[in-house]
Amino acid sequence: MAHLSLYRAFRPATFDEIVRQEHVVRILKNQISQDAVGHAYLFCGPRGTGKTSVARIFARAINCKNPKNGSPCGVCETCKALDGGSLDVTEIDAASNNGVNEMRDLREKVQYPPVTGAYKVYIIDEVHMLTDSAFNALLKTLEEPPRHAIFILATTEPQKIPATILSRCMRLDFKLIPQTDLEGHLKGILKEIGKQYEDSAVSAIARAGAGSDRDMLSIAEMCLAYSDTLTYEGVTAVLGGADFMQMSELCERILTGRQSEALSCVEKILSEGKSVGVLMRDTLQFLNHISIAKTCRNAEELLCLPKEMFERVSAIAQTVDPRAILRASDVFTKTEMDLRFVSSPRICFETAVVKASMPAADYDIEALMQRISALEKRLENAGGMIPSAQTVPTVDLEVLPKKTQTVEENYDFPTEEPIFDEPYLPVPTKVEEPIAPPPVVQQTTVPSTVSSDAQETFGRFMRTLRKTHRNGVLFTMCADLEAAFESGALVLTTESETVYRALNREDNQAIMRDVFASIGVLDYRVCIKGRKVQNDRSAIEALKRDFSDYPIELK
Repeated sequence: MAHLSLYRAFRPATFDEIVRQEHVVRILKNQISQDAVGHAYLFCGPRGTGKTSVARIFARAINCKNPKNGSPCGVCETCKALDGGSLDVTEIDAASNNGVNEMRDLREKVQYPPVTGAYKVYIIDEVHMLTDSAFNALLKTLEEPPRHAIFILATTEPQKIPATILSRCMRLDFKLIPQTDLEGHLKGILKEIGKQYEDSAVSAIARAGAGSDRDMLSIAEMCLAYSDTLTYEGVTAVLGGADFMQMSELCERILTGRQSEALSCVEKILSEGKSVGVLMRDTLQFLNHISIAKTCRNAEELLCLPKEMFERVSAIAQTVDPRAILRASDVFTKTEMDLRFVSSPRICFETAVVKASMPAADYDIEALMQRISALEKRLENAGGMIPSAQTVPTVDLEVLPKKTQTVEENYDFPTEEPIFDEPYLPVPTKVEEPIAPPPVVQQTTVPSTVSSDAQETFGRFMRTLRKTHRNGVLFTMCADLEAAFESGALVLTTESETVYRALNREDNQAIMRDVFASIGVLDYRVCIKGRKVQNDRSAIEALKRDFSDYPIELK
């Protein structure tokens, strides 16, 4: 006997064998028991959810002489005749018979009475593929068919069917099958055919089926051909996914900010022949696993991974910041859409890896929050304390290594979320007029109360800012500044145009003036590194000297 695929060998023969779709089965059973069968039905829903199987069972049930619980008995003469092929049940593939001539032929044949049963049933699959002329030829027959004719139209795209056809049919929508039901169905089949399996392998196949019973059984058949025993590793190999440990290393290094090591992992995985699209899918799936392990108490039950694999996912989830997981998932989700339109998918994916692992290079709110969390972690490890909602303790920045203003790229994100009272105002992206420097107080020397060491003075400023103003975003931006005394003025430089504009906004300037004044610094300015600093006092003196006849007032 020729080999039959699993989805053909185990096609349901009764309504009780249908996986889920209880709402559809109940309606059809009640119509059969009440002898209230309609003349036209529209079965619509995703592929592999049982539309054609239900149509065949319904066609046999309405012709069966002794139906059992609404299903065909399978032993009467009519059931045996329909099982062996009969003119009373006709299946038409509208994808290949979509012309007007085929529908005219159907309209002529429908007039003949049934041979063995009480009804002639026409099952038209993929009915949305019919042409407009074919729909028009079918319309009149569908509206007023002979009493012995019943039409069952099946489609995955009901929106393509004309409204005149839809209004003449009883529409029944099939739903995607839940994963638990798919797993139960597959386990029953495997037990019947005597195949050994792992629960994690069955769960992986059910997830790959994505709600389609036929797709799940097709994947299961490939996996059984790969190995007599269904294992998780075998299923992963058949589906073409990357190695689990490789994916765990890649995602861990992305979430902890080790971009160079993450790029090495990408190179290793792609060199083994995996496509960028598959790697993108596996990355998003692994990040999803980490999110579930981070947030759900029953994560082990939901993921259904082998024990050692779940322990690995759980260990990563416990050590990373949830904001890092959310931001990385968002970055890769957007990149997945971009892959459809780029000419170099690998470069696009590697750019996403670098962006997800380098929040210091990104100035969106999620990246800034990650940098704040990383900075607080460093302060805590250096002997300071993370600010709480009640107190903001002083942090001694002098115990940190030299040049603490630079945030390193290797992040270890905390799990606690910092609390800040001041809302963060996003930096405007539009082109603005040049921002005037802060008012300059006439002073040519460093005050006696101020240290001559610019780094020490700036350290006092940072400690005072942390103690008196609970503005984490401003503190993070100031941490990137470099300080030096020039002509008695404290000059703070940055390489970022965005940081420069943000620090020169009036709300931030007001805070910085208060803090500098409290430590005795009355003359300071924020500049961009490499840009020549103008001597505003000299320019003002020159104006007063050249235009002595006019009063000049500095505002």
